[in-house]
Amino acid sequence: MIYRKFQDLQLSALGMGAMRLPVVDGNDAVIDEPAAVEMVDYAMAHGVNYYDTAWGYHNGQSELVMGRALKRHPREKFYLATKFPGYDLANMPKVREIFPKQLEKCQVDYFDFYLFHNVCEMNIDAYLDPKYGIYDYLMEQKRAGKIRHLGFSAHGSIDVMKRFLDAYGKDMEFCQIQLNWLDWKFQDAEGKVKLLREHNIPVWVMEPLRGGRLARLSDEEAAKLAALRPDEAPAAWAFRFLQAIPEVTVTLSGMSNLEQLKQNIATYETDAPLNGEEWKALMSVADDMLGRKILPCTACHYCVSHCPQGLDIPSLLELYNEHNFTGGGFIAPMALSALPEDKRPTACLHCHSCEAVCPQQIKISDAMESFAAML
Repeated sequence: MIYRKFQDLQLSALGMGAMRLPVVDGNDAVIDEPAAVEMVDYAMAHGVNYYDTAWGYHNGQSELVMGRALKRHPREKFYLATKFPGYDLANMPKVREIFPKQLEKCQVDYFDFYLFHNVCEMNIDAYLDPKYGIYDYLMEQKRAGKIRHLGFSAHGSIDVMKRFLDAYGKDMEFCQIQLNWLDWKFQDAEGKVKLLREHNIPVWVMEPLRGGRLARLSDEEAAKLAALRPDEAPAAWAFRFLQAIPEVTVTLSGMSNLEQLKQNIATYETDAPLNGEEWKALMSVADDMLGRKILPCTACHYCVSHCPQGLDIPSLLELYNEHNFTGGGFIAPMALSALPEDKRPTACLHCHSCEAVCPQQIKISDAMESFAAML
C-alpha cells in the first residue's frame, strides 16, 4: 500500500468509502453486513487505514455498520472520517444533537477527520450563518479532542468554495472534492485543485471513477488506453491519473464488493502516475466522451444580454450538460434549488432572442425545455 504524509500522519493513499457498501436485494437501506465486515477486514489486512462514512449514507445505516466493523480492530490502527449532514437544510440547527449521536453510532470517542458535508449553492448561506453555530461547535469539539482534523467536502462551484474558504479557510485542514479525469475540465476540478493549492489545503478525492462510469469504457476508448498501458484496466487508469496530481493525499473509492476492493488495493501497491503522453491520451478520450453529449457553450455571455428574463444562460447550460451527461444525479437539482423560480430553466419564454446572437448556434430554448422536462 502506498502512503501519503499528512501532517504527522501516514495515510493510505487509497481510502475505503462507505457510501456504496454491498446491500441485500438492491435495497440501499439494508447493508449486507457480513460482506461489509469482510471487506473492512481485508482492507485492514492490506494496509488501508482510512475509512470514510457519513450520517446519510445508506439511509443512516453506514455509520452503524462501519462502527461495528471497525470496532473489531484496534482504534490506533485506523483513521475514521464522517461528516455533518448539511446537505439537508433541516439539519442546520441540530449540530449539537447530531455530532454526539455520530460518535455513538460509530462507537468511537473521537473522529480522526470530520467534514462540513457537501458545501454547495444550496447550503452555503446556512453554513456561514452564525445563528446555527455549526462552525463554533465543531471548533469546540476540536479543542476538546473529539475532532482531530477538520475539513470540508464540496460539490459546489469555485465561487461557493471561495466564500467558504474566505470565512473558515484558516481552520480547514483538508478538502474533499469530486476529482477524476473526466471532471478535470468538465466540472473544472483543475480550478478547484488550484484554489486549494493557493490555500495550502491538501485534496481528498471522491468519485474517482464517477460512480463506476470510468471503469466501463467503450471498446474504442479502452483500446486507446491499452495501446499505452496494456496491463492497466480502465479503473487503474483513473487511479494513475490521480497519482499524477501532487495535491492529492487520499483517494476514496466506494467499493461495492470484495473483488472491487482487491483490484483497487492491487493498483495501490505501486505508485505509477501517468506521464505526459498518457495524460494527453486520457484527456482526448474525455473530450470525445463529452463531445457526444454536451452542448458547446463557451460562456461568451452574448445570450445573457438578450434574454428578457435575465437568465444566466451559460450557468444553466453548464448544469444542463452535467445533468444530461450523467443521466440525472443531484448536482444540477441542488444548484437550481438555490435559484429563485424566475431564474430557472422553466422561466425561459422560448423567444429565441438568445439564439440569434449565439456564436455556437446552440438551440438554447430547446435545451431549457429539455432540461425542465428532465428535472
